[in-house]
Amino acid sequence: MAAANRYLINALFGAYGLVILDGDDRNLKALMRPVIEKELLEKTCFTAVSKTNKLLKDRYKIQVNPRETNLFYLKDGLRERLILAGDHYQVNRTDQVFSKEALLQELSDFPERFSPNVLMRPLYQERILPNLAYIGGAGEISYWLQLKACFKAFQTPFPLLVLRNSVLMVAEKQQRKLQRLNIDFPSLFLDQERLVAMTVKDLSDISLDLSVQRRAVQAVFKDLKRLATKTDPSFTGAVNAQEKRQLNGLDTLEKRLLKAQKRKLSGEVKRIRDLHQVLFPNGKLQERYRNFTTYYLEMGDGLIPELMCHLDPFSNTHTLLAY
Repeated sequence: MAAANRYLINALFGAYGLVILDGDDRNLKALMRPVIEKELLEKTCFTAVSKTNKLLKDRYKIQVNPRETNLFYLKDGLRERLILAGDHYQVNRTDQVFSKEALLQELSDFPERFSPNVLMRPLYQERILPNLAYIGGAGEISYWLQLKACFKAFQTPFPLLVLRNSVLMVAEKQQRKLQRLNIDFPSLFLDQERLVAMTVKDLSDISLDLSVQRRAVQAVFKDLKRLATKTDPSFTGAVNAQEKRQLNGLDTLEKRLLKAQKRKLSGEVKRIRDLHQVLFPNGKLQERYRNFTTYYLEMGDGLIPELMCHLDPFSNTHTLLAY
């Protein structure tokens, strides 16, 4: 799997320059020996991340919860968690048990047999290839936010966190459909129901917006309130209630008009929904459902240069790429 991924990434991006390291290399793992030892003896990651999670829990969805030992043990195809049990360590789902002294000796002799879990992997990569910034997706950035105190505990510089680019790919055929429906690109980012409602109103030969009527009702009741105040202020409550009923009635009527127009323009509504579903599957970003190979098959070797040309990793924008 590692060889296959290296081959693929090199085929796609080799022309731009790549550095690919094997994270399981003994020499690289040896660089992590002090970190792994500290984690085994002091539960450093567990302590630091647990404190950070308490600070973040009301503002962010916690992505990963730490374990007392955030390491795996590797040997002969085996990859299982190390579990601290009293004064010894057990390799999960096996009968293999280490005392603390024996495990530290194993670390000294075979550092390649120790592997970080999802929380300590960022620490590992930043110690062997330090970065000024880490660019990642929303989920990745969320769990990196959990790690700053952990990095500090291991005396490792924490990189700037940058949300990666997102791209919406819109084919020429889809562009023509958008033009026929008179939908501009920014409107695509509305949720499907708002997009349908907006487009139906735009395509209708009658006005479905009763704002003028609302203002007229409000003007009438403004005069009624003035009159009520002059005669008997206790009438004001009744006037307000009647105004609310009238405005609610207009809201209901507007919804019924829109519903009737959706039926009348059912063909257009179906095309809007189908198109939006293709571009935003289940209301989510395209990238969550479609692999880049879908577009590589259509655009060939031109896809990567096109993306390289139009994407700025520090622009913090969602790019729409028409092809």
